[in-house]
Amino acid sequence: MTWPAGYGRRVLAEVDSTNAEAVRIAPTLTGPEWILGLRQTQGRGRRGRPWRDPGGNFAGTLVLRPEGPPGHVALLSFVAALALHDACCAVTGRPQAFELKWPNDVLLNGGKLAGILLESTGVGTGVAHLAIGIGVNLREVPEAATVEPGALRPVALMTETGIAVTPEECLDLLAAAFATRKAQFDADGFAPIREAWLARAARLGEDVIARTLRSTMEGRFETIDDTGNLVLVTAQGRMAIPAADIFFEGGTDASGD
Repeated sequence: MTWPAGYGRRVLAEVDSTNAEAVRIAPTLTGPEWILGLRQTQGRGRRGRPWRDPGGNFAGTLVLRPEGPPGHVALLSFVAALALHDACCAVTGRPQAFELKWPNDVLLNGGKLAGILLESTGVGTGVAHLAIGIGVNLREVPEAATVEPGALRPVALMTETGIAVTPEECLDLLAAAFATRKAQFDADGFAPIREAWLARAARLGEDVIARTLRSTMEGRFETIDDTGNLVLVTAQGRMAIPAADIFFEGGTDASGD
């Protein structure tokens, strides 16, 4: 696998959090940089939730200096999700087994394989640096006691497919896929990314439950709009939701970390 031109690569034997490391090194970088932690001791997910990182799994972050307003920069989460989907399909040859869950999870056989977390530092109203943190269960799933009650069933690539991939191999595949999708995003905007994401979306056209900090809404998952919002058709009408935890019918949490 050819490493993409213009992207840095650093592999750390141990790190507290690859996203935290991204923030530390961002001011010194002259270009985008991938960070891989072979052991991560203080990983975290959305809303401060802990991200457990058993040995042999993938814990990595891409840190870059993005262009455009914060809303445009946030769309890179969809670019990253597509790239991770591409990498998973490339290594397994099983595209039908993988789906994307809004806003930031990759599913394998209906279980949660991976999560994506975006964190940024700002300058005024802009974004100085963006850290795209990615965790993938390559070999093991988190211990049952560490999984949030009602959470989507965690799965690992090895146990679901029998295919062993090292974190370094995963990084090489993911970096190449991201560079390709990012080039498409830069050249053509969000429209083709949105179309490709929807073609791989889990539960599209089905009823889901969206929970924000203030409310819970139930409705049919119609689409994502051109700003990445989840669009639900509810009893109260059509709603665009910028951020929420998503639960599938039956009470299973599909929220991303």
